[in-house]
Amino acid sequence: MAYGERILRRDTQGDDVVELQLRLAGFRGTLPDGDFGPGTELQVKAFQRDCMRLPAPTGIVDRATFQAIDDLARRFPIDFDTLRCRCGTCSGFGQGKFKGLYFGGVKTEQNHRYEYPGIHRMILWAARALFAYRADLRFVFSSGYRCSVDNQIHQRTTTNHHGKAVDIDIVLAPGMGKREDMDRCNEVRGLLVEKSNAQIGWLGANRKSLEPADIAPTWVHYDVRSYEPQYLKDSFFCQDLAGLDRRLPITV
Repeated sequence: MAYGERILRRDTQGDDVVELQLRLAGFRGTLPDGDFGPGTELQVKAFQRDCMRLPAPTGIVDRATFQAIDDLARRFPIDFDTLRCRCGTCSGFGQGKFKGLYFGGVKTEQNHRYEYPGIHRMILWAARALFAYRADLRFVFSSGYRCSVDNQIHQRTTTNHHGKAVDIDIVLAPGMGKREDMDRCNEVRGLLVEKSNAQIGWLGANRKSLEPADIAPTWVHYDVRSYEPQYLKDSFFCQDLAGLDRRLPITV
């Protein structure tokens, strides 16, 4: 069934569950596998507790919960102009090149050269959760898509930014310096580990990942590089706000 057409609860399965799991990626987070198990139930309860302020979260996605998820999207729109590749050659989100090709023939996602067709929706919905948790801070995307042409211009080989990652900057108050910036970024990384089930580094499979502070001292790098191929399907990527939100009528 389409997302928003039925109540979702434990043991529900389907594409509408996949959509729910993507949209709640920043609240605990689970696999977008379409199976509403205990992990997804925890995800829903975290959203109901932390975003809806329910004193007794149910873990059941009813009309009010669907509407609250839509409200999260309205409160935190994503400016895709800040995410587009700056190479001046591609469409802004790569050219779809190099699918199934790997640097050095090493078949890991780290080495996958494929230019995915947009930014992964999970990482952008997870960013929205961060913005909600720290509504007292102002965040901007400092980097989004970087295609192979842009990498060549800047002599990079990393494929993280072929649609699987964003870099987030925290706008500092006047008078704040690098030390405060580093402390704030460490604080945010800690929050993402606690609230979003993210990991520092890339050792764990199928978890959202954060670059450690020695690589990203004054920004927060957030990616889905550690996910297996079935969770990196082309349909999970988007190039604009309509593709990210995929707003559907809530009829339940």
